Amino acid sequence: MKRLIGIALAVAVSSCSTTTTPTVAGAVQVSFATQAAPALVASRTGLTGDTMVTGSDTLVLDSVHVVLRQLELKTTQTTDCGTATGGDGCAEVELGPVLVSLPLTPGAEQRFALDSVPDGTYDRLEFEVHKPDDGDPQDQAFIAANPTFAQISLRVKGTFNGQAFEFTTELDVEQELTLSPALTVVEGSNLNVTILVDVSTWFLVNGVVVNPTTASRSTVEQNIKNSFRAFEDNDRNGSHDD
Repeated sequence: MKRLIGIALAVAVSSCSTTTTPTVAGAVQVSFATQAAPALVASRTGLTGDTMVTGSDTLVLDSVHVVLRQLELKTTQTTDCGTATGGDGCAEVELGPVLVSLPLTPGAEQRFALDSVPDGTYDRLEFEVHKPDDGDPQDQAFIAANPTFAQISLRVKGTFNGQAFEFTTELDVEQELTLSPALTVVEGSNLNVTILVDVSTWFLVNGVVVNPTTASRSTVEQNIKNSFRAFEDNDRNGSHDD
């Protein structure tokens, strides 16, 4: 399917520690995936690429775009970047709102590069799914560049039983994902963390594909919130490293 290409950003990382001066050690890329490479996926009834089929209903996804801001890697010692109790606290990327196109083909695609991450062990990745508001200066600039995403954090386009649909949401939520095993950054590291978004679950209710135009919005939004995972994936194949 034809899709827009997502934005890849190279951004510097700042430490939020209140206790020590961090040692700059290595780089961590952040990639996105919606499915693992075919060889790594067991047969899954009803899902082939960007197509979901249950019974006589067929849902095809053509594009999925989500607005994100503020990305943080948190160390095992830290509960909050502003109140670190030890170690380097966190590695924080100052993102204004950015529009990310999720890949709908197997494997992971890089979207962000964290150029200088303090050494440490990171067990959580945090970011916001964000609804741009024209009352915020950073949001104003984003809306000027992406006017169709004013007050919209996520847009899905596709077809349901051959009929085109567009689903949007104002979902505004912080996502904190556990990295297990934790990500260890040392001098010279060049690692990749993949955020896997299981879009195949968004329009499923009790295992059955539903029409996005008539589906319960609260159910779909809960499915979206529950669909994010993160893990070390240096091969960028959309699957957890062994």
